[in-house]
Amino acid sequence: MSEKSNGDSNSSKNPNSKFSREILLAKWEDRFVAWLIDFIIISIITNILFYVFAAHYSFPFWGIYFDGENGIGIKQPYEYFAASSIFFVYWVVLEFLTGQTIGKRVVYIKTTNLFGERANITKIAIEAFGKAFLLPIDIILGLIFSSKRRQRIFSKVSGTIVIKLRKTDEDQNESIKYIKDQ
Repeated sequence: MSEKSNGDSNSSKNPNSKFSREILLAKWEDRFVAWLIDFIIISIITNILFYVFAAHYSFPFWGIYFDGENGIGIKQPYEYFAASSIFFVYWVVLEFLTGQTIGKRVVYIKTTNLFGERANITKIAIEAFGKAFLLPIDIILGLIFSSKRRQRIFSKVSGTIVIKLRKTDEDQNESIKYIKDQ
């Protein structure tokens, strides 16, 4: 992967820099939008599957109830586990194969290892587990123990980051000028 392909730049522009390259980290807002797109897509698919196979599916909360007397609970734990498993598989497969889910493609971000390269399946699976099964805890602890890399807890454990990609091929290499044939 070339350094320019993911928003990196050479340190030759600044000879006093101690870093050999830069990786542009995705903003939390972009990550949220990507997650929301993925959540909507997979929730619709999950809802259809549950409707076909179990007519009592409680979309969109997977059987989670909010009750003033009893607090918060899960009516059908298997629904939560099944829905979270579908999310887990979705994230692992797409992020391992391309580094991007549908939502991440829309906002031009990508999951990589700490060096901006393709992460292995183990790292992706660890990162996806936190997103699929423990997202609120993962985010809260990630914000409390925030690092310079904008990582959730499971991202830190897995050694993955989310980077911002460039939007056009013209931005890939600024030393090339493209001219259209008349």
